Amino acid sequence: MIIKTFTFNPFQTNCYICHDGSEAVIVDPSCYETWEIEQVLAYVAENDLTIRHLLLTHGHVDHIFGCEAMVQHYGGGFQMHRADTPLLVQAPMHGQMFGTSMEEPPPPTGFLDEGDLVTFGDAEWRVLQAPGHSPGSICFFDAHNKFVHSGDVLFYDSIGRTDLWKGSLPVLMRSIFDTLIPLGDDVRLYPGHGRASTIGRERVHNPFLTGRAV
Repeated sequence: MIIKTFTFNPFQTNCYICHDGSEAVIVDPSCYETWEIEQVLAYVAENDLTIRHLLLTHGHVDHIFGCEAMVQHYGGGFQMHRADTPLLVQAPMHGQMFGTSMEEPPPPTGFLDEGDLVTFGDAEWRVLQAPGHSPGSICFFDAHNKFVHSGDVLFYDSIGRTDLWKGSLPVLMRSIFDTLIPLGDDVRLYPGHGRASTIGRERVHNPFLTGRAV
C-alpha cells in the first residue's frame, strides 16, 4: 500500500491518494486551485493508476473543493455518510463565510455506513462511524496495513472542532475513545489536517485525550 499525501487550499487540508497495485482511491479531494487539481491528476497519470473510489471522511467545504473536478475527470461519483449531505448544499455559503468560493458539488452516488467495506487492489478498508466533528464523520480503517484515515476526528496533538453545524464535543470524545483508541497503539493515523501520527502517540501525548488541554 502506497499513501501519497497532498496538502491543499487555504485551510491546509490533506488529500490522500492510496494505491495498491494499479488501483487507487482518493480520500478527501481538497484540491482548490487549478494547479492543485493538476497535481492530483498528474500523480494518478504518472503512476498509471485506476481510481476505484472517491471517498469523503465528511462534508465540510475544505474537504470537498475538488469533488466536481475529480468526478468530471474520473467519473463514478463519490461516497460519503448520508448525514453530511446537507453540507454539500450549504457549501457555496460556507465557502463565502470563510473567504473562498465554490459551486455546489455534484450529489454523491453512494452512501457509506458503519461496517461497510471499501475494496481496491488487494486492500480492504472498514468504514467506522465517528460523529462529533460533523454528524456524518467517518473514518477508513485498514486492519491489514494498520492505518486509519481519521478525517477531522483526531489529529496530532489535537481533535476536531465542534463549534460547527451539529458538532458535539461529548459525541466527538466518545468517537475517539470508543472507536479509534481501541484500534491499537500501533495503528498509523492519517488525519485531515497536519502531520501523521499513531493511535498510541495520541493516547499518551495528545492533551485533549490526557486532560491536559486548557
